[in-house]
Formats: sequence, C-alpha cells, structure tokens
Amino acid sequence: MSTIVSAAPGAAPDTERTGAGVHSSLDALEAESIHILREVVAEFDRPAMLFSGGKDSVVMLHLAAKAFWPGRIPFPVLHVDTGHNFPEVLGFRDRTVQRLGVRLVVAAVQDYIDDGRLLERADGTRNPLQTVPLLDAIAQNKFDAVLGGGRRDEDKARAKERILSLRDEFGQWDPRNQRPELWTLYNGRHTPGQHVRAFPISNWTELDIWRYIERENIELPAIYYAHEREVFRRDGMWMAVGEFSAPTGAETVERRTVRYRTVGDMSCTGAVLSGARTVSDVVAEVAVSTLTERGATRADDRISEAAMEDRKKDGYF
Repeated sequence: MSTIVSAAPGAAPDTERTGAGVHSSLDALEAESIHILREVVAEFDRPAMLFSGGKDSVVMLHLAAKAFWPGRIPFPVLHVDTGHNFPEVLGFRDRTVQRLGVRLVVAAVQDYIDDGRLLERADGTRNPLQTVPLLDAIAQNKFDAVLGGGRRDEDKARAKERILSLRDEFGQWDPRNQRPELWTLYNGRHTPGQHVRAFPISNWTELDIWRYIERENIELPAIYYAHEREVFRRDGMWMAVGEFSAPTGAETVERRTVRYRTVGDMSCTGAVLSGARTVSDVVAEVAVSTLTERGATRADDRISEAAMEDRKKDGYF
C-alpha cells in the first residue's frame, strides 16, 4: 500500500525577471518546461510528479511552483522509496514538501519485500525493484499522468523518449511505437488503464540544470557538494560506507573529499572526487566533464548494455 503524508503550505519562489525582453537559453528551457507542466494539468484528470529529493526532481518542483503561482502546486508528488536512500536526501525531501505545501505519496519497496511480493537482489541494490511499487502506486491512486525528471542527455534510452510517452495497460513502454511531437503539440490521448509519462526537462542537460540552480538559488541536499566521507573503491566508483553499502574482500575504506552528481540507492550510487563546495564550483566542474552523471556513477546502469531501456520497457522511469 502507498502511504500519504500531508504537508503544510509554504512560500512560492520569486518569479521576478531582470532584464525584461532578454531571453537566454535558460529562459527558453524554463518557458518550455512550464508550458509542458501546464499542458499536463490541463489535459489530465489526476497527474502526479515523481519527487525523490534529487537535483532534477528539485528543479522540476521549483518549475511547478512557478508554473502555478500564486496557487499551490495542483498535484501530489510520488516517491518510490527503496529503503536504501541517503538519509540527507530523505530529510531534504520531507522539508521541501512541507515548505511548499505539497501532498507526498510514498510507495515503499521494503513493504513489498516484507510481504514477499519482491525478493532482495543478490547484488544488494534495490533500484531495479522500484518498478512494481511504482506501477502499483499509479494504479491505486488512479494517476493518469506521471511527471518525471528524465533528461535525454542522461542515457540513450531516455534520449528515445517523447515529451509525453504512452504506457500501456501493464505500464510498459514500446520505444518503436511513439507518437510524433511536431510544433510542440503533445498528444495525451489514452484509454482506461493506460497512463502517460511526461518529461518537462527532457531537453535540459546536466549543465543547464546546474546553471538554473545557480540562477534561481535553489537549495539542494548537501551531498551534491564536496564533503568528507568514508568511501571505498568498487568497479571504478567511490561508494559510501553505510548501513547498505560496505566494503568486501580487498576493498579498503578511505576518507576522501567527494560529492554526488546523481542520487539513487546508497548501494548503487557512486561519488566523485571533487572540491566543488559551491554551485559555481559545480557549474565549472560539470562544464568540462566528458561523462554523464549516470554513466560515471550509477552501478545499476552497468548491469547490461541496455540496462536502462530494459527497465523502462517494464515500467521504470
């Protein structure tokens, strides 16, 4: 079962613009995303937004607050909690929905493991186990559109997605059967049992996200910035030492200054060595990076050549 957490109202972000009439690339991206958010709310009866407390979902929620100001965000947010999340990120998630007055729906992987509907994986990661709780939460809450923070630059499977992407009665995606989206016209038609995934920041890059965070002064969980942490080296990645992630065999613990480019399970998300302690530092670092954040630090995407696409076909985001 999904649990619902109610939140109190909070302040909306500043929507003022400086230099009226001057349109930067960020202005254009912001305008496109706000247009998509408003289209989804206008076309669908029960939309929801995925929100984990990660940087892309934080930017999405900020855009939604702008899109519907001075009203409240007119849909709940949904988090599929693996039970292996970073505590700092969960705390940030709860503070954010409280501040914005958004209803939070949590689908917990642990509930499915406890009652036998899912089994723990041998590799210990729970990210691939999110699909069933996600699809159940969509069905139980009758969500007909789910907004996600996927970006085309992250992964070749996500690059294939349309802005509005149909999912069949089983929550599955067919990459060979997608609708054309010409002249920013989005087709949200679906039959009972189907639903649509919507990607308002699909055309953004990681650098765009960070430049926007800098411009809008958006708060993020502290783990996105350089901090000292106990880590160990595994498969070319620096993994955090914690309850769900521990060294084995010849792996040794070191104390390093690291930050996270993306956030998933502690058991599958690696850190990068970095001295970037401010948003400006991160912008400069990302500007010269040659690897996407998922390619550099997500073990769950290394399971196979088509790991992300396989999970998306099954119903994952």
